[in-house]
Amino acid sequence: MQPTGFRRWIVVITAISAAIIELIDTSIVNVGLTDIAGNLGVTIEDVSWVVTSYAIANVIVIPMTSFLQRYFGRKNYYIGSIILFTLASYGCGFADNLWVLVAFRFLQGVGGGALLSTSQGLMYDAFPPSQRPVASALFGMGIVLGPTLGPTLGGYIIDNYHWSWMFYINVPIGIIAVLLSSAFIDKKEDELNIDRRTIPIDRLGILLLAVGVGSLQYVLERGEADDWFDDQAIRYLTVVAIIAIPFFIWWELRGSKEPVVDLRTLKNRNLAVGCVLMVVVGYGLFTSVLLYPLFAQRIVGMTATQTGKLLIPGGIVTLPMFALTGRLLAKGVSPRLIVLGGYVAFATFCFTMSTYNMDASNGDFITALIIRGIGLALVNVPLINQSVATLEPRQLPTGIAIVNMMRQIGGAFGVAITNTYVTQRTALHRNDLVSNLQPENPLLTERISALTQGLAARGVNALDAVSGAYKSLDGIITRQALMISYLDTFRLAGLFFVLSSPLLLLLKSKKMDAATAKAVADAAH
Repeated sequence: MQPTGFRRWIVVITAISAAIIELIDTSIVNVGLTDIAGNLGVTIEDVSWVVTSYAIANVIVIPMTSFLQRYFGRKNYYIGSIILFTLASYGCGFADNLWVLVAFRFLQGVGGGALLSTSQGLMYDAFPPSQRPVASALFGMGIVLGPTLGPTLGGYIIDNYHWSWMFYINVPIGIIAVLLSSAFIDKKEDELNIDRRTIPIDRLGILLLAVGVGSLQYVLERGEADDWFDDQAIRYLTVVAIIAIPFFIWWELRGSKEPVVDLRTLKNRNLAVGCVLMVVVGYGLFTSVLLYPLFAQRIVGMTATQTGKLLIPGGIVTLPMFALTGRLLAKGVSPRLIVLGGYVAFATFCFTMSTYNMDASNGDFITALIIRGIGLALVNVPLINQSVATLEPRQLPTGIAIVNMMRQIGGAFGVAITNTYVTQRTALHRNDLVSNLQPENPLLTERISALTQGLAARGVNALDAVSGAYKSLDGIITRQALMISYLDTFRLAGLFFVLSSPLLLLLKSKKMDAATAKAVADAAH
């Protein structure tokens, strides 16, 4: 039965709140990575696992959401996911070492992976067909609000409290969401008499997906830090990934009668091309979310709160851009053209960021982040729309799940590749900078003398002042090398968008009927 009046709005508030906390936790930790690393005594490269583990869990769960809803019932699965998300958030807060934190972040990602798509379904069921555009608009605002609030809220917590409160804040929201869901969300008819014995489970497919993606991610993430194939674990897990991923593909295509991910839909050209393009979008999106806070804090010297606040203008601009994108699609503007505009915006953001330095101002960052927000609005819905436009109706749920999964995979792998690239480029640029420091260079002598005098003026004895001057110079060189490596990484991300944009020409244009468009809109949000 469709909820009405007060009951409907309770469902709406519950669904949006659950979606927002999932999206907040996708980005909230990014502004706190430096503090978490310092508190736990690990490197920035290691602490990036806090982001990556959450993304990996999402990648595994998102394509399984349809099956899990059928198996457990949507209401049970939804409430169970909120409970898992809430308990894992509490676990993240009291974690006293990196790998405990990473483990709970993975569990948090498993719970969070269900919240977006399931919340969207609840929202649409709460409104009659004539009012579903209202539901879409409300949910779209929540989708934009989450990523905007995440870094801002995270920055405030980092500057005023312990980083663990970035996770504890989810606990009361999760408890309220569970209570409201239990009381106000009704079960659908097909949930009332579920016979799980009749629902086949692709256990091998699920296992291969988890093992293959997890092993590959570990290799990408730890390869640089562990000297790649000089490390035994890297060698073993590389072999596991090489075996598990092709076996998973074969099993889903040929072996399983009820595959957990029906890869046969990838025979459709639009879907296959769309997946490649979505990997690039995920790579650019997650790379920017990771690199911007690091650049602002480690290079420019901003606080976490300042870093988060600068995201707000971009989020505000994105809201009307989502509405404009929908209007353009409704008027028959080619999705390929809109996506191309989004690609240009993303590439412009990346290349703009690659020109900044230690003197970058708040206005510089706001300008770049507004361009990024425009790109996000122009790419998301139209690209999913065009990717599944030529699928048969029965293939739509699987196609949409695969596209969303590829965005998450692009993001997870992008974070790992970015960390490796930053490490390599930092070492290269540091060597280049040091090689230019010649003892007979008068500028070097002048800088050392100025640093020495400055320390001496603060009461440091002559011998320690000279030693301290060289240490200060070493810190300056390291910071400079790190800055240049960040600029290189932004440039690389922009290059991915430029090189992949011709693939848009391979997408077949097809106007979608109302039912298909609704299904796409549900999944896109």
